Amino acid sequence: MDKHSGQKRAVSFLYPLIEPFDQRMMDMGDGHQIYVEQSGNPNGTPVVVFHGGPGGGCSPTMRRYFDPEVYRVVLFDQRGCGRSKPQASIENNTTWHLIADIERIRAALGIEKWVVFGGSWGATLALLYAQAHPDRPTALVLRGVFAMTRAELDWFYGGGAAQFFPETWTKFANMIPEDERVDMIAAYHKRLFSGNRTTEVAYARAWAAWENALASVYSDGSTATPPAEYAHAFSRLENHYFINAGFLEQDGQIFENMDRIAHIPGYIVQGRYDMICPPHTAQKIADLWPGAHLSIIRDAGHALSEPGISAELVRTMDSLART
Repeated sequence: MDKHSGQKRAVSFLYPLIEPFDQRMMDMGDGHQIYVEQSGNPNGTPVVVFHGGPGGGCSPTMRRYFDPEVYRVVLFDQRGCGRSKPQASIENNTTWHLIADIERIRAALGIEKWVVFGGSWGATLALLYAQAHPDRPTALVLRGVFAMTRAELDWFYGGGAAQFFPETWTKFANMIPEDERVDMIAAYHKRLFSGNRTTEVAYARAWAAWENALASVYSDGSTATPPAEYAHAFSRLENHYFINAGFLEQDGQIFENMDRIAHIPGYIVQGRYDMICPPHTAQKIADLWPGAHLSIIRDAGHALSEPGISAELVRTMDSLART
């Protein structure tokens, strides 16, 4: 949901909106079709963008973080969301399916190596992709880092963030009977996959609204009602990944495998007041990563569109273009 927060405040830092020069649907052979687009310079430096969520999908604004004269920008909607089909499907939808999709996209586009750019869950996926294929990224540019650990999920769904937004948490928690609130991810899972469309949409909107309300440092905790189709895909997919701990082999897997990407330059842009993915994780990743540079943005939360975060991401990509 964070792709919608405060975009008008950040646009002055971005490049002008451009249209794709290539759009396609790629059949992955197991029931999923993935939307892929390319924009910018067809002969430029390839950069692939991993959106958040899981389930968030890409937006045209994501093209604007890159100099279109320099970069060949690849965006794709991960399984089940955005323009990919079937929408909201969890069949054959795991982290490892996504990583295999990324490699298929790279090969289909004839790209040998690329810059990997991702935020929130997109940063998680970027780190896992790089650890699985350490010869493919030329650099990682990450925002609002999330390592898919139990502690991070407990922070956001177990009462940590609720201490800062108690009134917003109350709305989220009151959707669930009191005796089930010990595990909010499981309680919402039961209802997001109830088989009753009305029930699923109601709980999907509540799940998405809780996250969206905390995305920006400027938030007052109020929640807008997200569109039904978007919320249904976003919330089901995100909950599916979270209840399965990202399909990782062990808690803390990303931390344990940081040695695999020690040779890759990393640039981490983190909001000081990120309520969804607090800075502790970004600092821990940076401490384990010899090639990393961490920028903590003073007046920023989680959203990609926070002005300070947008400015630093564009500056980082412009700096990489000169190297």
